Amino acid sequence: MKELVYPRLLLPRLEQLGDKVAFIDVTGDGIRYQGTFANHLDRLQKLASAMRSELGVTPGDRFGVLATNGHEFIELYHAAMFGAGIINPLNIRFTAAELAYVLNDSGSRVVFTDPVFASLLDRARQEGAKVDKVIVFGESGGGTAGLDGDTLGYEEVVAAGEPIMPPEPEENDAAILMYTGGTTGFPKGALLEQRAEVLNVYHVLAEIGLREDRRFLFQSPMFHAALVAGVLGIPATGATSVTIPLFDPGLVVDVIEGQKIDTTMVIPVMLSMLEQVEGFRPERMRSLRQLVYGASPISQDLIGRWLKMLPETDFIQGYGMTEAASALTFLGPEDHRRGGDVLTTAGRALFGVELRVTDSLGNILPLGEAGEVCARGGNLMREYWMRPEETTTVMRDGWYRTGDMGFIDDDGLLHLTDRMKDMIVTGGENVYSIEVENALSSHPAVQEVAVIGIPSDKWGEAVHAIVVLHQGMRASAEELIEYARQFLAGFKVPKSVEFQDGPLPLSGAFKPLKRELRRGFWEGHERHVS
Repeated sequence: MKELVYPRLLLPRLEQLGDKVAFIDVTGDGIRYQGTFANHLDRLQKLASAMRSELGVTPGDRFGVLATNGHEFIELYHAAMFGAGIINPLNIRFTAAELAYVLNDSGSRVVFTDPVFASLLDRARQEGAKVDKVIVFGESGGGTAGLDGDTLGYEEVVAAGEPIMPPEPEENDAAILMYTGGTTGFPKGALLEQRAEVLNVYHVLAEIGLREDRRFLFQSPMFHAALVAGVLGIPATGATSVTIPLFDPGLVVDVIEGQKIDTTMVIPVMLSMLEQVEGFRPERMRSLRQLVYGASPISQDLIGRWLKMLPETDFIQGYGMTEAASALTFLGPEDHRRGGDVLTTAGRALFGVELRVTDSLGNILPLGEAGEVCARGGNLMREYWMRPEETTTVMRDGWYRTGDMGFIDDDGLLHLTDRMKDMIVTGGENVYSIEVENALSSHPAVQEVAVIGIPSDKWGEAVHAIVVLHQGMRASAEELIEYARQFLAGFKVPKSVEFQDGPLPLSGAFKPLKRELRRGFWEGHERHVS
């Protein structure tokens, strides 16, 4: 089978729009790189060739990428989708030990990195990561002219390749091995095939449209699953990809204004950070025609402010996970403009995706009744890498059990109540942390909030809120508890509130690291919540 393979999406654009500037890397010092579609085709062919001939990477081999955003990262994704190997995008927030674990678990013996994260990779090798070759973005590494050293320059590798097209992959060939963020123990890798990734692109593009004139800003980290549809889909539409190395709120505002960015994807906490940029004005972001957000819940207060600031912008929320090649549902612009309670939903299933909600025994529940959200579609992973039992647990009869709790209403909208593991059981009652977080985040003084369960002799677990206040604003624990009581049943109201001066600890996917927040409370207890 050949129809659902990435070369058939991208090659026509590379050939038709050869002279068009397609890739622009911007840093705080200005434009670092600018390349056309023709440049990209030439570099992609040489890279795929050199990976095989110079680095010994074959189509079934895994190779790691530990780097900031840039055209090199896009080239490596595309090389994998052209059949050069299986890309393993590495979380840049891993510790050295976590990184060593993932590299060894995946068998990624060749790793591409950049000067920013090369030292982290060195520490991972000291922790036991079995890496044979390191390729550093830039002109020159430590190897010889024959590329026989164990540290090489990326441009040297590209230059050593031949401008020849690799054999076309099959639909069921594995292309991406992406590890979960490691928030609940050792990370596990989701193995995704050509078919899954290409179908995910089709699903997303059916919602956001096909536009050659689009200028998309990559500001979220490219190792994250939510960005893959853009990394693959934006070039395939003939649009221009603009990258910044790492999320920098001030740089984002400057680039959106200076590059006339019309589309971007953010994680909700980024919107809050952008508002705090010195000199921020909504007028500077009026070029945005589409703003896609997702990967974590958003408060009605935050999205409400942005809808007012950018009334002409189409807001789209995406919900999904790594195992689904990213996207399962979208909440579209019309629903955002409708406003109200619909903004608390995750939207409707994308074209080509089926959803259902089941109880603990797998029985399908009627509309409006909460249970575990399950999904079916061609965009799902093949397996968890080297974990057959865990694969069998989540993949049953073609349906993926997401581990998210929720229900579907009469309009087909998915309402998420919580992750199953984030449920707090207090006095025999279930409390969904998202509901408490949404209530507290609507308080004008609250910038960030995470709600966890902490040990309680009386209740088993007590609802506890960890809050970061907006700079220059004040609120007491008693005030926030009474504020929450307006919206929540008594057993859901936090029993305690603590304040942090700095931001909450975040995973590489910009989600609160609740395991880290819980750890101090549960140490020494027989039962741990994670």
